[in-house]
Amino acid sequence: MSVTGSTLLAVLLTLIVSGRAEASAAFCKTLTVSGNPEYPPLLWEDSLAPGKLTGAAAAYLQEVIEPLGVTLEVQNLGSWARVQRLARVGELDMVAGAFITSERIEYMDYVLPPFMHVSTSVWVPKERVFEYRHWPDLEGKTGGTLINNSFGQGFDRYAEKNLEIVSVRTLEQSFEMALAGRLDYVLYERLQGQVKLQSMGLDDEFVSLDVPVSTEGLFFTFSKNSECNTFEFRERIADRLYTLNNSGRLDELVSEYTARYMSLQF
Repeated sequence: MSVTGSTLLAVLLTLIVSGRAEASAAFCKTLTVSGNPEYPPLLWEDSLAPGKLTGAAAAYLQEVIEPLGVTLEVQNLGSWARVQRLARVGELDMVAGAFITSERIEYMDYVLPPFMHVSTSVWVPKERVFEYRHWPDLEGKTGGTLINNSFGQGFDRYAEKNLEIVSVRTLEQSFEMALAGRLDYVLYERLQGQVKLQSMGLDDEFVSLDVPVSTEGLFFTFSKNSECNTFEFRERIADRLYTLNNSGRLDELVSEYTARYMSLQF
């Protein structure tokens, strides 16, 4: 092939890729996003903008899609359980933070890579600490967590068969029930639980046991029923994620938004 022919082919390929990107953006001018509103510093309800969520995950996603010509709307659509129901029926485009489960992959497409990895802790009142080495140590005890919460497919399956876990609407309720002796422990992510307890003024009342119950990747996910959910658009987001994940930018945002959240609580 001549130099001229090679150049022409390269131009044509560029135009095709560009055309696909423009086509995917053409019908996705606004990306409607939600997530777990009980998830500081990654997500929480924005007191300065009722009906919106703020946090490190929202800020990170904004930086991911900023060059793609799409407007981001991060809405507070209610409880974590309700957000998942809305994703199932396509009443929102994306969830900003979900672990992989066999149930969720039926109605959501996961954007690779995960934007962070999260460890889940067993949180217990300091006065009632018990030895925890592996999952069977939780048998015979009563735990608590949010409705429809997941801590990874393996632990979820084990818990369904062997553990007694009470699901409640808010994390505050779980911690209050544990303090009152109605729960032996609370299952929640280590970072998010620590920040939430500090905001409640209960960080001196609880400890997280040393061994996590799981460490899972946390993903941005598209509803399968979203018009914004195209292969081309997911690939463009994935490319941006790889770049930003390697930059360490999320760590900076987590520190920044932890400070912001704590400043609002006191």
